[in-house]
Amino acid sequence: MNTIVNRPVLFGGLALALLFVLLNTVFVVDETKQAVILQLEQPIRTINKYQPGEQFGRNTGAGIKVKVPFIQRVVWVDKRVLDIELENQPVLSTDQLRLEVDAFARFRVVDPLRMVVTAGTERRVADQLQPLFGSALRAELGKRTFASLLTPERTAVMDNIQAGLQRYASQYGVEIVDVRIKQANLPEGSPLQSALNRMATARQQEATTIRANGQKDATVIRAEADARAAQIYAAAFNKDPQFYDFWRAMQSYKTTFLSSDATGETSIILSPDNDYLREFRGQSR
Repeated sequence: MNTIVNRPVLFGGLALALLFVLLNTVFVVDETKQAVILQLEQPIRTINKYQPGEQFGRNTGAGIKVKVPFIQRVVWVDKRVLDIELENQPVLSTDQLRLEVDAFARFRVVDPLRMVVTAGTERRVADQLQPLFGSALRAELGKRTFASLLTPERTAVMDNIQAGLQRYASQYGVEIVDVRIKQANLPEGSPLQSALNRMATARQQEATTIRANGQKDATVIRAEADARAAQIYAAAFNKDPQFYDFWRAMQSYKTTFLSSDATGETSIILSPDNDYLREFRGQSR
């Protein structure tokens, strides 16, 4: 005790050195972080690495950890889902419409060792993937019409973009979690009006084609119905020619002797033995 009192500067310096070494040895890994240990700038291991299906707070590698001081250092990698934003990306659809598309992709670092070696930080990964995301977006939307983005086909479009981006992202130890198109707009001004005019013309042509096909189908249906009716009448005539002759005569009398207002005031002069009146005589010709 007397030695400490007599030499306070020395022991104070030793205490500070010990504290400094301790601070460079012990570190705390947060649940939202992955820790990559570098030894002489070479990655050797990962602490609290992301595992598919894991839940925060349960059986993770977070907590107090130690490393070799001065020889090893820690690089922190986010364990959460991160975003890549694209705004006003110019895209030319197959129907020659120039679109401005806003989209975003979500990604997670699943191989932090590879990510640290290839990119260094998550921000650099996002910067590397952003132009690749734009290329995949333009390549996929360039195969589609503008109208397809308003239909359930939009889901397949986003899945294809995600698959295309994943092929590039794998080299950085990254998994693309999701891709979404926030909006796809036509540019303002004359390009928009021109696109609307082309769309209106296309819809008018489509409507004309549909009406023409409908009229064609109606003509065919009527012709088939008339032919079927003729077959039915012929079959009925063959079964009972006298009854058929009587029925047709009654229909003719109704049309001839009744006026349009059905008052029965039509005047027709015929001789009693006229063949047209044979059904009134109780016998057929």
